[in-house]
Amino acid sequence: MVGPAVINRVTWMIPNALALIGSRSGDEWNGMTASWITQLSMEPVIIGVGVDNHAVTHRLISEGGAFSVNLWSPDDTRVFVKFSKPAAKEGMALNGRPIREGVTGVPIFEEAAAWMECEVRRAIDFGTHTLFAGELTAAGAVEDSGRVAWMGDTRMKYGGVRRGGHR
Repeated sequence: MVGPAVINRVTWMIPNALALIGSRSGDEWNGMTASWITQLSMEPVIIGVGVDNHAVTHRLISEGGAFSVNLWSPDDTRVFVKFSKPAAKEGMALNGRPIREGVTGVPIFEEAAAWMECEVRRAIDFGTHTLFAGELTAAGAVEDSGRVAWMGDTRMKYGGVRRGGHR
């Protein structure tokens, strides 16, 4: 059997992008740092995000039926620490970061280098996390934004075996 230290060591080597996942249900809005993000299909374009089953974001995506993926510049990785816990909404900002309402109603972060808005087509519970598969409904990117942040740009680690804490 493979031990937790080895599992964490190898899974933390997977080069995952970092993003803020925007979610909303009614008047409750949230942004959450996430690194389990991938494209699942080309026709239609389906984006997958893995979300902890106990996270506020999980509930909001389940209830609201949509999410946004907001990719960020590697020059501003402090944003990811601010969104490791449920966000505070004040006006049209989450944790002080300006947002706007997307076509599905979820928050889109104005400072994102690129963003994708997705309507949930399928949700699969895999134990600790659910894979939300969403069809791309809107997207945008800052021209010449360069590469986006990934886990290696921070000292953050996520994956492997559970170490505690929920967002």
